[in-house]
This record gives sequence, C-alpha cells and structure tokens, in this order.
Amino acid sequence: MNRPVMASPDFIPLAVNGTLMRGLELNSNLLALGAEFECESYTSPHYFLWSIDDRYPAMQRAVIGGKSIAIEIWRVPCVSFSQLLLGEPPGLVIGRITLVDGKSVLGVLGEAYFCIGKRDITAYGGWRAYIHSIHTPSTYIKSLQPLDHSNPPSP
Repeated sequence: MNRPVMASPDFIPLAVNGTLMRGLELNSNLLALGAEFECESYTSPHYFLWSIDDRYPAMQRAVIGGKSIAIEIWRVPCVSFSQLLLGEPPGLVIGRITLVDGKSVLGVLGEAYFCIGKRDITAYGGWRAYIHSIHTPSTYIKSLQPLDHSNPPSP
C-alpha cells in the first residue's frame, strides 16, 4: 500500500506537472492562493504525459509502460483548494499520484477522453523539458544524442 504524503489541518500537498510549476505561465495562480512550494520530485515510472495543443500537459497513470514524470509538490491552503480546482481546464482532474519513493499525493491528472489524439510527450520526462524542446529544438535534440567517446571532436 502506498504511504500518503501527509496533509496538515491547514494545507493539502498537491503534485503539479505543468503550467502551475515555478516560473511557468500559471504559477501565479498557486501563489495568489497562498500555496507554498515544497519540493521537486518524480512520479513512479508508470505515467504517460500528453501535450494538450502545446498549452499544458495532461498526465495519466499507465496500465503498461510509462515513465517517471518530473513534478513539483506544493502545499495548498485547504481554504483555497476548491478555488484552484475550479480554475483548472475541463479534462484535468485531481487524483492520487504515486511518487518515485512509493508515497502517494493528490495531483493533477488528465481524463482519458481528453488525451485522445494528443501528442505523447512522455519521452521528455516532464513538461519543462518538452517546452524547452519546442523553443530550442536543435539544442534539446543534441542533448539527447549519446556521446561517442571513440571519436572525440578535434580541437
């Protein structure tokens, strides 16, 4: 059984995987509600990540396969939690996410119908890496190439 990340009477831990993350487009929504950043983490290696028209991601638990996805855990004030949920786009929901350390936490997930026909971005391991790749594709693609130590570049 997965051990939950502990909530307090005042805060609910919430895993976010997209535009609510620090420095991204909608992070100010969390900050305006008084949410506090707790830590960076990863899901267990059982999730898929989809790009919803390159506007935000939707994460789903995999039945078979999947990968660890980069997330952030935030402490959201209980009194603001429903306000945050009402601001999420249709198709994104709150559900239980298993972390790489076996603990579980509430987090943002995508409903199955919402991801049909969307781009599978699981291989990037997270929304930040994917966004980076579409803004600087040649740099990101180079970083994915294995290093060839048998033929070093000439000086």
